[in-house]
Amino acid sequence: MTYQELYKSLASRYPEREAKAVIRYLLEVGYGLTMADILSGAAERIPADEMGEKLKRLLNFEPVQQVVGKAEFGGRLFKVTPDVLIPRPETYELCQWVEEETKKEEGDCPILDIGTGSGCIAITLALDIPRAKVEAWDISAEALAVARDNAQSLQAHVNFKQVDVLGSLPIHGGLGWVSIVSNPPYICRKEAAAMEPHVLDHEPHQALFVPDEDPLLFYKAIGQYASHALANRGSLFFEINPLYATDITNMLDEMGFFEIETRKDQFGKYRMIKARRK
Repeated sequence: MTYQELYKSLASRYPEREAKAVIRYLLEVGYGLTMADILSGAAERIPADEMGEKLKRLLNFEPVQQVVGKAEFGGRLFKVTPDVLIPRPETYELCQWVEEETKKEEGDCPILDIGTGSGCIAITLALDIPRAKVEAWDISAEALAVARDNAQSLQAHVNFKQVDVLGSLPIHGGLGWVSIVSNPPYICRKEAAAMEPHVLDHEPHQALFVPDEDPLLFYKAIGQYASHALANRGSLFFEINPLYATDITNMLDEMGFFEIETRKDQFGKYRMIKARRK
C-alpha cells in the first residue's frame, strides 16, 4: 500500500492530520524508514498481510506505540507493552526539571523514582545525570520486567524493586534521597468518560486511576515517605493532575515542605510540582 492509501485507511477513526502522523510513526519507528523512503514508495514493499494486521490494530484504537512496541521519550526509544503507560512528552519535561535541579548538587546523587512503569524517568535520569544513583519502584512485576529490558537495552544502571507505595516501604540506608520523583496514578474514575479509547482501552488502569473520593491518595503516601526519607533540603518532584494543583500544594505545605513551585507543561497546563524538605 502507498503512504496515501495507508493513512486514508484510518479515516474512519482519525482526522487526516493525525492519521498521517500515526502512519509516519509506524513506518519510521517500526520499519526504520525515512520520510524520503516513504515518499519514494518504500512502504509498498511491506507485505500486505503484515501491514493489514497492524492497520486492524490501529483501527481498534490501539496506540501506535504499542503496535510498534516502542515509544520515543527524550530522544530515546523505550519498549512498551500493555503493562505500562506510554511515556508522554510532558513527563520528559518533568525529567528536565529534575536534571536542572539535581545537577546543582555536589557529590553522589541518590534518586528514587516511584511508580516507574516503563522505566522512562529512572533511565533518563540515570543516563543524563552522571553522578546519579537511581532506584526505581513499581508494584507491577510485569512493568518492572519491561523497565529492566529498557535499562539493559539503553545501558542504564538502575536498581529496580517491586514495592507497593501504599504498603510498608523500604528504609533508605544512606543520608537520604537527594531527589524523589513520581508520576503516580492521578485520574479520577469520574474522568474516564472523557478519555480517548486508545488510552482507556489499552493502557493499564492500575497506573491511571485513583478513587474519586481520594484523588490525592498516592501524593499523600509519597509525600509522607519523602518527608523523612529525603536528604536535608532534598527535593520532591511530582507530575500532577492540573485539577488538583492547589490541593497538592496545600498538602505539601501542611506536611512541612517549603519552596513549593508548580510549572506548566508545553500545553499550558499545571503539570509539575516541586517541593523541598526542610
